[in-house]
Amino acid sequence: MAVPVTKEQVEATLKSSLNPSYLNVLDTSGGCGASFSIEIVSGEFEGKRLLERHRMVNTALVEEMKQIHALSIAKALTPEQWKQQQENLGNRS
Repeated sequence: MAVPVTKEQVEATLKSSLNPSYLNVLDTSGGCGASFSIEIVSGEFEGKRLLERHRMVNTALVEEMKQIHALSIAKALTPEQWKQQQENLGNRS
């Protein structure tokens, strides 16, 4: 049986492939490594549509995806989009 994918493996792969300025990986499988939720901010996403960004994440995780059953990309933003989102959140309080 294959060794389960870890949150740390997903983080390391995305860091080396997409050089994110922000990355949050959450194991939503209860520890078995079959389901993850990701928030990622990367300059690599500049000029790319959302579908292209999701493809970039999936391509980076091609080996891990052989064992992951569910991957939720909650956010795939450029640094500027992330900055605007954080400013908007700050203005609500």
